[in-house]
Amino acid sequence: MEINPTTATNNARSAVASSEANAVISSDFETFLQMLTAQARFQDPLEPIDSSEYAAQLAQFSMVEQQVLSNDLLTSLTTQLGAGNVTQLAGWIGMEARTSAPVGFNGSPLTLYPSPAPGAEQVNLIVRDGTGAIVQQAQIPVSSEPVLWAGVSDSGAPFPAGAYSFEIDSRRQGQSISTSAVDTYARVTEARLLDGTTQLVLAGGSTISAEEVSGLRAPPEPAAS
Repeated sequence: MEINPTTATNNARSAVASSEANAVISSDFETFLQMLTAQARFQDPLEPIDSSEYAAQLAQFSMVEQQVLSNDLLTSLTTQLGAGNVTQLAGWIGMEARTSAPVGFNGSPLTLYPSPAPGAEQVNLIVRDGTGAIVQQAQIPVSSEPVLWAGVSDSGAPFPAGAYSFEIDSRRQGQSISTSAVDTYARVTEARLLDGTTQLVLAGGSTISAEEVSGLRAPPEPAAS
């Protein structure tokens, strides 16, 4: 797993700051006790300092000490939660996410998962390239069974590598009744945290949020040679 240098540096700085804060607290508390002892030793016997003043001073210093310690605890918890988020992000890497976002095509066929509208009599598959332009239309069975897209044009020429998206046009009596996106699986190459949400970068360059993923699976085992 790649280590983020900025995160490591921030963690190191937090640790140093926490250590320095504890040292200051310890030093200031000892100084305070020494001053309090000297104050009691050299007070005027005829006009002794009210004991309530001692109690107030001790209580005030104790409150400051507890506040600093609480800040250190919050910093530690934040660091631990951050490490947990990084661990969760690592779990996405290398998995295959099911999505309707554009996915990368590198010459290998893609398995599509259409969902025709109820009552459809005909279903047309629409293929778009990375710019959103339609590059192919073809009729497919009226079924929710997976469809293999070979990435070959009607003339038999292979499509260039890149990002492609898919949708279906469900038709009845020659009229379109529904147009919907088609899911396929794409490998997750990167995971990021952005404003509290998980962003996934797919093979091919598309970026989606984790909420857009409708399924997740382990990549298939490579074929034995």
